[in-house]
Amino acid sequence: MTFHAAVFIATSLDGFIARPDGSIDWLTERGEKAGDTGYDEFMAAVDTVVLGRNTYEKVLTFGFWPYEGKQVEVLSSTLPLDADERIIVHRTVEALVQTLDDRGAKRIYADGGRVVQTFLRAGLLNELTITVVPVLLGQGIPLFGELDHDISLTHNATRTLGAGLIQSDYTIHR
Repeated sequence: MTFHAAVFIATSLDGFIARPDGSIDWLTERGEKAGDTGYDEFMAAVDTVVLGRNTYEKVLTFGFWPYEGKQVEVLSSTLPLDADERIIVHRTVEALVQTLDDRGAKRIYADGGRVVQTFLRAGLLNELTITVVPVLLGQGIPLFGELDHDISLTHNATRTLGAGLIQSDYTIHR
C-alpha cells in the first residue's frame, strides 16, 4: 500500500455525521458561518476520493459535482457497477486497495461513515481531521463504530472556527 489516506469530516458534539435519514441540515446551516475550515487546501492535495454508497447518493443531491479533476471510487455492494461514468464502483475493500495501488494513488480522501469505519478497521487511515459542530442530535449515523482493538492517535492541533466549531487533527498509529 503506497497511498496516504485521510479523513476530513464534521460531527455533531455527540458524534453523529448525519441524522438517521442521512440529512446534514444541522451542518450546512452552521457550516457557512465557520469561515475557512481548511477544506479547500485539503482537497487541493487529494488525487482520489473514496465514498460509500450513501455518501455518494448524498453528493448527487448537491446539484453540482464537487470532485471535478479527482478520481472517485465508491465502495458499495449494491450500487450498479455502471452507475455513473464519473466513478468506479468496488464491491470489496481489497479490490479498492488493489485499484488504488495499481493506479498509483498518492493521497486519498476517505469520506462517509461506513468508509471511515472500514478504513479504520483495515488499518488504511493515516490521519483524521474532525470538526465538531456545537449541536446535539441524540441519534443518527455515527462516525465511529465498534472496533476490535484500540486505535492510538497523536493529537497534532486544535483550532476554533466560526460559529463555535472546533477542528482537531490527529495522526493514526498503524
